[in-house]
Amino acid sequence: MTPRNPLASAPLVDGHGRAIRYLRVSVTDRCDLRCRYCMAEKMTFLPRAKLATLDELAIIAERFIARGVRKVRLSGGEPLVRRDVLDLVHRLGRQVGDALDELTMTTNGMRLDAHASDLAGAGIRRVNVSLDTLDPDRFRFITRTGNIDRVLAGLTAARLAGLAIKINMVALKNFNEDEIAPMLEWCVAEGHDLTLIETMPLGDVGEDRTDRFLPLTGVQAKLKARFRLEHDPIGTGGPARYWRVDGGKTRIGFISPLTANFCDGCNRVRLTTEGKLYTCLGHDDCRDLKAALRDGGIDGLDAAIADALATKPRRHDFRIGVGGAAAVARHMSVTGG
Repeated sequence: MTPRNPLASAPLVDGHGRAIRYLRVSVTDRCDLRCRYCMAEKMTFLPRAKLATLDELAIIAERFIARGVRKVRLSGGEPLVRRDVLDLVHRLGRQVGDALDELTMTTNGMRLDAHASDLAGAGIRRVNVSLDTLDPDRFRFITRTGNIDRVLAGLTAARLAGLAIKINMVALKNFNEDEIAPMLEWCVAEGHDLTLIETMPLGDVGEDRTDRFLPLTGVQAKLKARFRLEHDPIGTGGPARYWRVDGGKTRIGFISPLTANFCDGCNRVRLTTEGKLYTCLGHDDCRDLKAALRDGGIDGLDAAIADALATKPRRHDFRIGVGGAAAVARHMSVTGG
């Protein structure tokens, strides 16, 4: 019998033949930090009335899972600032090991101490923690409001809860480039993976990004002179390219949107806290899945997803403009990490 909605079981493939297997969901644009490369010091966040409900985000995520997505990452802003976010984690976590291979979360770690055990119990097995420096003064400078002791306590709680940990470090020229090798040594000692990320030209952050842009090609060359890095072909479904460090368990990944385009194998789409689907981080085109769901139910949602994937760009167009201008207007916290 032909399904009533032929899109209900259609595979998620974009217009360039790439299968979509990875959904990132921003549950909030709000954050308790104000990292200088991510957002302005005085941010204007979305009115709460414009946000999709957690139930709507869950329904949309479940449609992606039903049609072939195998990995979901929850992010923000800072996801742990949204009230009742654990309800969403529990709901999606029930599918881990069945329809879903992995449910993960990206967090700044400031609230991880209080939530690590609950996250593990709800189905999270790995967290990505944003940490650009181990120096308390530098940490407060780059985050404007942060306390590194809270993050370190969160990492301890996560480890005790059995969560695997990956540190995300944005490489910033004339700020933390001298800490990259020590950060890798620390990650090896602690048993964490590390991903280095080039600063991305998203949103007006009130600072000139050209002063901070650090190409990872040079960073990788310097690390290879100090560490034995062996290419690891097993990826995580994300844009990073990974290497094993000194034959051990720790891996280091490099996300280089400006110096090494990673779009050919892109299998990712991003759902914002408003319920809008961005098929490319580097473009402003989106589809309002919240509106499609409210107006047309599941059939309308499936049709909107199909329309979005058909127009997914082949590649991003990241570049840092004159004076450090952003490539796209929205901040990273809107789309999610």
